[in-house]
Amino acid sequence: MCFGLSEDLDKQSFACFLQLAGDQHFAQTLAKRLSTTEILAHVDAFTHLLRQHLSEDEYHRLFLGDDSHSGDGEAR
Repeated sequence: MCFGLSEDLDKQSFACFLQLAGDQHFAQTLAKRLSTTEILAHVDAFTHLLRQHLSEDEYHRLFLGDDSHSGDGEAR
């Protein structure tokens, strides 16, 4: 991973970063060590990005893994 050299490389590195952060053992370990304030700050920042960049359908399909949701497709 490398950040700050180019937008393309930043996007590829961020995708890798998200995949690593999604590992269950890592996620459980980190969650145990964070304060409630840190958890809420992270969730607020991340959900802000989701609302800003995903439509409601994408949110349900890609983030929640819910293929049965069908909305109007507008941004959240």
